[in-house]
Amino acid sequence: MYFKNILVTSIMLAVAPVSQVLAQSTNVSTMPASNLPASPVATGSSDCSRGFVNRLVDAYKEDAQPADPNAPTPARRGMDAPFDSPPFPNSEWQLGGVDEPIGVPDTNTTYPLEKALGCTRLGQWMQRNRIETYGWINPSANFSTSSFTNYPLSYATRPNRVEFDQFLFRIERLPDTVQTDHIDWGFHFDNLWGYDYHYTTMKGVFSNQLLNNSSVNQPLPGKVYGDDPMIWYVDLYIPWIAQGMQITAGRYLSLPDIEAQFSPENYLLTHSILYTVDAYTNVGIITTTKLNNQWTIQLGVHGGDDSAPWNSSSRPSLQACVRWVSASNNDMLYPCIESYNGDKQTYNNLQEFVTTWGHRFSKNVHMLTEAYYIYVKDQPGAPEGVPGYPLGEAPPFPTGINPAYGIVNYFNVELNANNMISFRNEFYDDVQGQRTGFATRYSSHTLGLTHWVTPDLEIRPEIRYERAYDFPAYDAGKKYYQATALVDAILHY
Repeated sequence: MYFKNILVTSIMLAVAPVSQVLAQSTNVSTMPASNLPASPVATGSSDCSRGFVNRLVDAYKEDAQPADPNAPTPARRGMDAPFDSPPFPNSEWQLGGVDEPIGVPDTNTTYPLEKALGCTRLGQWMQRNRIETYGWINPSANFSTSSFTNYPLSYATRPNRVEFDQFLFRIERLPDTVQTDHIDWGFHFDNLWGYDYHYTTMKGVFSNQLLNNSSVNQPLPGKVYGDDPMIWYVDLYIPWIAQGMQITAGRYLSLPDIEAQFSPENYLLTHSILYTVDAYTNVGIITTTKLNNQWTIQLGVHGGDDSAPWNSSSRPSLQACVRWVSASNNDMLYPCIESYNGDKQTYNNLQEFVTTWGHRFSKNVHMLTEAYYIYVKDQPGAPEGVPGYPLGEAPPFPTGINPAYGIVNYFNVELNANNMISFRNEFYDDVQGQRTGFATRYSSHTLGLTHWVTPDLEIRPEIRYERAYDFPAYDAGKKYYQATALVDAILHY
């Protein structure tokens, strides 16, 4: 009952400030130039005679108005952005470990919370120091052919229900990497509350709520809803090393994946199986160095995948990536050693080798393909299901290398300024069941739409079909296939 009250309250808070906004939402790309306002709409959010709540509501109203087509484009040092964002979740080629590639300006929108804070001393101090704060609320609903669990579909693991996926709060300062005349600094902190903490938790960082709580009649262990301070790092930008080096120290997202834990940064609502079972975050130090407009290298060391350095499961691991972008800006190649230490399995001591290739057919159409080989050594215990054995009666994992292979492709199309669709197809081979619990091959096929109602509100419907070929891995070992229909909303604040 407590959760239901929280969910209802959260949705009410999400809907209240945008109820008037939705009625005013306009697609500027379909409007004749003569219909555009001659001057900007009055900015009630900057009227300091009004209260904070009124300024917040006004900020949502303002964001729903057509954007100024003559707004200046921020200066950048490098190639033009290859994509439009929105409707795509990002306008840049993939590069992990940094908020923006070196030479790319801060392209964050000034969201309603920042606008409403603008009349306060705190807000003015943050503006003077280029400190930003914002976040989002992300509920979802799903309908599934499974009854107990959707796993390995993520993050909507509980079938046939409404879920509160993410309430995320972010505060950050991005270093200015466009300029080359002085050292700059930054920091980033994200706190996530919701069901999705099941997948983001790092051992040694509030992990007791996941690992030391009963999970009776639940498809995943731990408390149903939890909190994870999942990103915290500091940045130092040095412009005089090559064409700029950024040093990042703290807890950051694993580098090479197309997908991310954060809902707004993904092409689709659900995640690939490939992403569900690989690394999520690292604590360490990573350097990102821009050699020129086409070549960037990354070198680092971290405490192992999803393990804090102060936890006994941590193992010092090497990290190295190279990103190449073609002179035409139409192709990107990003091979990575995400983590390597050669040691035995602990909590999630992955040895992971990943490559992503991106190709742009046009400004409106592109695809991304990721393939990886991961393994652990001497995995203890036994999987749930292995071909030839009844469920729960599989033999222990063999000693030595316990591998898995995966490949996923995203095909993404911009329909107009407010809408995009994405097709995702993948194949995954969990050879010994070490990653998913079932020794089987999988395929999944997903089609989703992202509709931007306003710059502050996204709606994402999705349909998905997946199959296990060697063992009935779905619905806790009962079915060979699963079909789902899902929808979520992302309200930025």
